[in-house]
Amino acid sequence: MRFALPHPMLALPVVFLALVAWAVEPSAARAETAEEAGLRLATDSRERQKGFGNFTASLNMVLRNKRGQESKRELRLKVIEIEGDGDRTLFVFDRPRDVKGTAFLVHAHKDEPDEQWLYLPALKRVKRISSSKQSGSFMGSEFSYEDLSTAEVEKYTHRHLRDEACGDLQCAVLERIPLSEDSGYSRQLVWLDQEALRTMQIQFFDRRNDHLKTMVVEDYAQYLDRFWRAGKVAMTNHLTGKSTVLHWADYEFGTDLDEGDFTRTALKRVR
Repeated sequence: MRFALPHPMLALPVVFLALVAWAVEPSAARAETAEEAGLRLATDSRERQKGFGNFTASLNMVLRNKRGQESKRELRLKVIEIEGDGDRTLFVFDRPRDVKGTAFLVHAHKDEPDEQWLYLPALKRVKRISSSKQSGSFMGSEFSYEDLSTAEVEKYTHRHLRDEACGDLQCAVLERIPLSEDSGYSRQLVWLDQEALRTMQIQFFDRRNDHLKTMVVEDYAQYLDRFWRAGKVAMTNHLTGKSTVLHWADYEFGTDLDEGDFTRTALKRVR
């Protein structure tokens, strides 16, 4: 009589089989750390907004002092996407007369400090904003030069703190810490809505870890069935009681902009 040999794996001791099963269990089953979750969410948020090419918009800037007195400015914005690097952004002031023609250019980078230049028409010269000066106020507003650069994922560490309600939405709350020693912030808390991963609020903490400013983003609209852009961005300084509100309008995508419109030389030709 012939007997069938047992399958090789069936002949192994049960304990060894359990060890083999544990060894080949996918690593993905391991619980995600807070740092991994934070990086994933920050990266996903950026990836969803890539591919826009370029766009223009108009802005009204309202500056309020601690007594509620207001001053207003009108400006234009141009942005172009650079493959493999940060965006290039150009702000041009149109009103009032004392700031007309002032232009601010940003070359954002992923792995090195951003480059920033300010054109002052009264002096007819371009002034470079050094990395150590980017925590300064932009044109007297509560936005710093640093705030107007693209917050590239690679320039921060990220950590997921919690999920919570934010208005009618549910948000993921992330803590991001700038890697640059020149940053004016020790850390930032970022609220991303869980559905579209849009930035809803950012709290900024200064180098002493005091809550310095809060930025609230509202009135989002979707363009080209894909790209979300805000209609209102308000920055409040909790130490001075001052605030600045940016009202965004007239978004236009796929314009005839090219990289030549975002150079130091082009700053002097801005009208």
